Amino acid sequence: MLSDWLQKTMHQHVGCYCDLCRLPIEPRHRALAHLPNSIWCHSCLELFAPTPRCLRCGLTTITTTPQCGQCLINPPLWSQLYCVGDYTAPLSGYIHRFKYQQQFWHAKPLSALLSLHIDSKPELITCVPLHWQRYLLRGFNQSELLAKQLAKIMSIPTSTDLFSRIKHTPQQKGLNKHQRQQNLQQAFRLNYNPKQKHIAIFDDVVTTGSTTHHLCKLLLDAGVETIDIYCICRTPELDSSI
Repeated sequence: MLSDWLQKTMHQHVGCYCDLCRLPIEPRHRALAHLPNSIWCHSCLELFAPTPRCLRCGLTTITTTPQCGQCLINPPLWSQLYCVGDYTAPLSGYIHRFKYQQQFWHAKPLSALLSLHIDSKPELITCVPLHWQRYLLRGFNQSELLAKQLAKIMSIPTSTDLFSRIKHTPQQKGLNKHQRQQNLQQAFRLNYNPKQKHIAIFDDVVTTGSTTHHLCKLLLDAGVETIDIYCICRTPELDSSI
């Protein structure tokens, strides 16, 4: 992309500065962070440090646990959810600029952040699809861009046409979990049966998990055995305004 080339050229000629604090990024700090393309300094990277979560649903917990009480009672269809953090600053700001202000270059550093959290490689990475009308209006699928960048970082095949969104539904923003589930009935189609048994689905933000629930069901019915969910932000269900 032109934005990636422009950013790389600027770094070569004017040096690298932290996108948050605007201080210079030292090369040794990049090496420490295992993020050669990081746009943040070592200190600001601490803002994205992992917090205790339920490894199954991804919601925050007092201590890290394989499954929280809610997951034991009503487990989601996926096996594990990986995220960078909650939908709070500074992550929320990057998601908003990436998604609504077309700052595509943030897909690379955000995906790199997520890659540090993933400890089990899937055989394939796919993404939540957009309906063609929304794609035409927005001009891109943010989850697709993130999935492609992460696949490059992890050297994993990616498929962006595994699913189609065949029903143009109202936006999920502002709906509760039940309304979101109803809104997405018969909204997706599996375009072909994948050969892979371990697949990861990328969504930029997961709130109630309604979207990923429907996609997981399609994959499980097709014989997929393990499904992971990748997202930048995992938002508590109480905050359905996102």
